[in-house]
Amino acid sequence: MKPVTPYPAFIDSDPKQSESSERWGNEIKRPFEVESSEYPFTDRWLPYRDGYIHYLDEGAGPTVLLLHGNPTWSYLYRNVIKELRNDCRLIALDYPGFGMSKAPSHYGFTPQEQSDAVQDFIRRLDLKDFVLVVQDWGGPIGVHYAVWHRENLRGIVVMNTWAWPTTLLPMKLFSLAMGGWPIGYWLQTQRNFFAKNIVPYGIHHAEKITKSLRKAYTDPFPTPKSRIPTWVFPRQIRKARSWFKEIESRLPVLSNVPAQILWGTKDSDGFPLEEMKKWQRYLKLNESEALDDASHYVQEDRPDRVAAAIRRVLERTSRN
Repeated sequence: MKPVTPYPAFIDSDPKQSESSERWGNEIKRPFEVESSEYPFTDRWLPYRDGYIHYLDEGAGPTVLLLHGNPTWSYLYRNVIKELRNDCRLIALDYPGFGMSKAPSHYGFTPQEQSDAVQDFIRRLDLKDFVLVVQDWGGPIGVHYAVWHRENLRGIVVMNTWAWPTTLLPMKLFSLAMGGWPIGYWLQTQRNFFAKNIVPYGIHHAEKITKSLRKAYTDPFPTPKSRIPTWVFPRQIRKARSWFKEIESRLPVLSNVPAQILWGTKDSDGFPLEEMKKWQRYLKLNESEALDDASHYVQEDRPDRVAAAIRRVLERTSRN
């Protein structure tokens, strides 16, 4: 077993502030509880404007940054982290408004703002030469950083996501239904529909949809106001077209990035295999695997294959 380097519970880019910042971080309490056997990790906190970002920083070695989508959070990667934390350093954050993070004042929860938050997070933790792991909204959020900071990217793992303006009718209809007004807004804010219904629907293995799993995905959104981020994301599938165009225009800079593509084929409504093939065209150094027993939330259905994909990228980019 490799030795684990302890990282402080709070990290700030200014060393003069580190002591007071760590005390501040230690004063924050979890807004909800999670089964300790499922999520046996140390909470870490980073101030972001007048809010804060909750994140995990487990293990030592090559750095792997894990980005989630909607309405998930670092919990999504719990089984991947458990499997790999003796081999590498795994960092998983919760976007402002998701998981245990607190959004700053006047935050709009758009993908552009979330990408800015991720970029600030990477800068303040001084992450270099890391493997980027993305799924769902983690794709455009993380890839937006990657196309402007190719030099920091060691490799990438891509699962059921996109980084271009969608042309798929099911995605457009989904955006209108889940991110529309007033029905979509009512479904998300009053019924917590995304967390309660869409997440279980996006997991192929029904036996994995336990009471504790449902609770872990619904607890971050206890009030109508707290659920607004889950409405903004599907809305932005249509509203952020120019942002998506900008990302796609720069995707060729990633053509020489070692990539592993995992695709849950049971997610055919929103992310058919054609979308995987589009990634293959952009990420020319890809090794791909279609998973017939996984749906949208690949990390829930097949965490073992996600871990294997990360290991494979690390092997392909070994510095030894």
